Amino acid sequence: MILPDPAFGGLTAFKTGPVKRFLAKDELIFLKCPMATIKVLSPDLRNKISAGEVVERPASVAKELVENAIDAGSTEIKVEVSYGGKRLIRVSDNGCGMDREDALLCFERHATSKLRGENDLFDIRTLGFRGEALPSIASVSRVKLITGIKGAASGVSMEIEGGILKWAKDSAFAGTSIEVADLFFNTPARKKFLKTSGTELSHIVDSVTKEAMSHYDVSFSLFTESRETMLIPGASGHRERIMQIFGQEFLDGLIELHGQQGDMKLDAFVSSSTNFRNSRSHQYVFVNKRPVKDATISSALYRAFDGVLPGDKHPLFFLFFEMDPKKVDFNVHPAKREVRFEDKERIYRFIYGVVRDAVRGARAEYTAPFAERPETAAGHLEDPAVFQQAAVVCDNAAFAYRPSIPFIYLGETFVAVAGKGGLTLIDHHAAHERILYEKFLRKVEPGSNLLLFPRQITVSANEYAVLLENRDLLLDLGIEIEDFGRNSLSIRSLPRVLDGADIRGILSDAAAAISEGIAPGKPLREALAARIACHGSVRGQAILNSEELSQLLADLENTDQPDQCPHGRPTRIYLSLEDLKKMFKRK
Repeated sequence: MILPDPAFGGLTAFKTGPVKRFLAKDELIFLKCPMATIKVLSPDLRNKISAGEVVERPASVAKELVENAIDAGSTEIKVEVSYGGKRLIRVSDNGCGMDREDALLCFERHATSKLRGENDLFDIRTLGFRGEALPSIASVSRVKLITGIKGAASGVSMEIEGGILKWAKDSAFAGTSIEVADLFFNTPARKKFLKTSGTELSHIVDSVTKEAMSHYDVSFSLFTESRETMLIPGASGHRERIMQIFGQEFLDGLIELHGQQGDMKLDAFVSSSTNFRNSRSHQYVFVNKRPVKDATISSALYRAFDGVLPGDKHPLFFLFFEMDPKKVDFNVHPAKREVRFEDKERIYRFIYGVVRDAVRGARAEYTAPFAERPETAAGHLEDPAVFQQAAVVCDNAAFAYRPSIPFIYLGETFVAVAGKGGLTLIDHHAAHERILYEKFLRKVEPGSNLLLFPRQITVSANEYAVLLENRDLLLDLGIEIEDFGRNSLSIRSLPRVLDGADIRGILSDAAAAISEGIAPGKPLREALAARIACHGSVRGQAILNSEELSQLLADLENTDQPDQCPHGRPTRIYLSLEDLKKMFKRK
């Protein structure tokens, strides 16, 4: 039989039994096809392959077990880990529990209580539904389960090793406790990719934190090596939950907003117009109480900050989005991190509109004092009193002059200075960043101020662990912290240039820089100095007088790299008279 075969560039294929012959340029090429090469994989191998998709690291195990506990109607969930979860993860809950039959079935692949038919697959109202997690986890670890239904005469306990049931017996218990030990003990190729215990623990903390934020009515506790790491009691709503985890000061820097349109509902907390970060830390999106990453939602939020968010900054946001489960598909990713929306443009417009209105409303309230300008006729700005008021910088101020000094504020952080046979445009924020950055590194800046009344700052559990572990590095930069317990730090001293700065934001950025890792060849100390300098530098609403600007320019000239801030942006741009002539088409 003669068949065209497009896969081989249009060559003609002659099929005779198990051999295909391809004719090209009058030559025959023989390809032997061995028989009976397709085989059905064993259940054990299938579970291990599935484990590679579902169980990436200990945090994946913790997430699946916690979500099962939530689906079981638990109001109290306890998580215990050892060696970053590599040695042990135990999740205990007070949920509905299972009888003996269900306990045995739950480790069978694609066995679940959360789906009954095909239609349920497109109306997901639980956190787990694929029936892959428990058998996948059990195939690459040693699992002990004890569970029982409330009010039943007895429950059941069992042990499974590498996917094989070792024993099962009756046990008195109400709720469920499942212990996962020696993760990847039988798949060393996967085990070698695990990170340090500290890194794996940080991922578990992050996972538990996300579940706690989306299920504020559930109490969560996390113990590391038998020591309490997190204790979060049930809360009355999202606001209280964010305060419990991140502290009141952090919450005060957020705008709370709500919106509803048809089946869509949004409750969110986003950055105020003066509360941005140098990294994408503290950005959380929940869809029907699931923590997800979605480009549509993130893009809508960033666009809502147009005109407010500086180009090199990132907003904080906690988005709790609810919609009809029939219009969203959670069956996209084995770990359920991604979703597919039926009409993503509709969702984009809704979230963008709600967030934009809230941000602009808060921004208008914030800028009102800066925008108060006298109603004067053209030409009346010569009056000194009127001139002084008009010189106040605001977002829409155009060329606010100061007659006593030889420079012009252009708005935001930009200043134009005449001299040296041309015009110099200066970003005074970037210039100050460069100055402070080098002072921190060279320790030119005088010592820190010992605070008369130490400040207490509440941070997330992850930030708390990272900052305490690196307290000596912070001290080297002039920030002295002490452990105050329960995710709280006591700030004992600060560099003088940070007086009045957002110290919580500084510590958050420092923790993010350490956790994210530093580019090769760049010491961690330099990266932290750059972030701290950004917080300490003058802001867009600051108005420098002639003496302050002169000092700034003099200090900038004394730096090693006066033309760039620590992040690589220009601090100043010089336009000579020749440049200006060319721009105006003059010869």
